[in-house]
Amino acid sequence: MLPFGSDLQLYPFLRRFAMPSATQTPITQKATTTKPSKPKRRPLVPWHVILLDDDDHTYAYVIHMLATVCGHAADRAFRLAKEVDESGRVIVFTGHRELAELKREQILAFGSDIRIASSKGSMTAVLEKAR
Repeated sequence: MLPFGSDLQLYPFLRRFAMPSATQTPITQKATTTKPSKPKRRPLVPWHVILLDDDDHTYAYVIHMLATVCGHAADRAFRLAKEVDESGRVIVFTGHRELAELKREQILAFGSDIRIASSKGSMTAVLEKAR
């Protein structure tokens, strides 16, 4: 109890400093807790790595490059090599942008085809946002 006696009646704000006596019920305040809001995550947008056709690389080069860079099995790499030869372009990898950029850079840095003397460098690959 406060030494002020009846000052609690005159000054209700002092109630929060009062010590409950044996006859009084304890004064409790409701604690307001709010959960911290989690930042909303947006799903990663998929990107395609598209291999473009040229006449400076053999099927063996394309199959070896796709197996090494993208991890395709030999039969899948052969089907992709055939498709790029027939249609001029083929999707060889789909993933989030950072990984797709890495795969494109690995394709561009793979080097020339040693089976063809006129091969001047790596195949060309581009990125496109998946729909």
